[in-house]
Amino acid sequence: MANVGSDKPNIRQVASIAGVSHMTVSRVLNDHPNIKPETRRRVLEAIEELDYRPNLVARALATQRTQRIGVIVESAVAFGPTSILRAVELAARATGYSVTPIALHEGDPLTPQDAVDGLITQGVDAICMVAPRSSSIAALRRVSMSVPMLVVKADADPTFLTVSLDQHQGTTLVVDHLVALGHRDILHISGPLDWLDARARERAFHARAKSWGIRERPIVVGDWSADFAYDFAMGLKRLPDYTAIFAANDDTAIGLIHGLHERGFDVPGEISVAGFDDVPLARHFVPPLTTVRQDFHALGGAVVEMLRAAIEQREIPQFTRIPTEIVVRASTAAAREVR
Repeated sequence: MANVGSDKPNIRQVASIAGVSHMTVSRVLNDHPNIKPETRRRVLEAIEELDYRPNLVARALATQRTQRIGVIVESAVAFGPTSILRAVELAARATGYSVTPIALHEGDPLTPQDAVDGLITQGVDAICMVAPRSSSIAALRRVSMSVPMLVVKADADPTFLTVSLDQHQGTTLVVDHLVALGHRDILHISGPLDWLDARARERAFHARAKSWGIRERPIVVGDWSADFAYDFAMGLKRLPDYTAIFAANDDTAIGLIHGLHERGFDVPGEISVAGFDDVPLARHFVPPLTTVRQDFHALGGAVVEMLRAAIEQREIPQFTRIPTEIVVRASTAAAREVR
């Protein structure tokens, strides 16, 4: 560590050690694209040596940016929206941005317009909305925007920058896995169909089932909860004809397994169960749950990178989709014989 005395190091000291002008240091701090890699390296090393911390207020005045992203989260207690918010916060922090979140709750008088206005008043440079419901997107289309807006939703959208986890791929992987195990009659318990992810998984399930030529069975519309699925399983009068159930999320899957066990049905010997999300406890279910893992870390990184590009007026894709993967565990097995 260099001895810089009792005063805090400043940008001119950084410039002196790096052998560049203070304007070059400023350009490095603001991620200017036209900086030679060797120059950038020397500046960053000088910053680290001096433990220099830039004056964020001065930077904001100079660039008219606050280095802050607003995030509007609907249904913030649900696993997916909560995980997305955390991932965006971590990715933003790694690039020198902060996050200001606003939660919209069911029955809350706060509207998307109120949330956007509140964030813009706080001086955010861009806004991300985690909008699981189709009604949220409809409301957002009526909102006046003065900063870049990105929406996390299942499909591309002509109005907004959009990032999504690949719901179609994840669902396809589950159906293919069950078909490979010999299942030809699969029940799907969906989430609420006004949720965009639930609708995307339901459409993908029907499309993949049809492509395999397996039985077209009506879905059961759930509410994402373990209680709904438990009650559904407890209501079965006998072992059903279907040999597998694809649950739209892991909470639904665990409720199903609990209810099926209470009814005396063996999972996976008589009925296989697969979920979606790979919640932290999925590996500890009895039996451990086959499910779809969503890469929230990659999603958060994509959200922040797209918003930074929009803020800096760089060219960016309108839509980015993050791959998903299946995690096979003990809740799925070869299909039983159906007579």
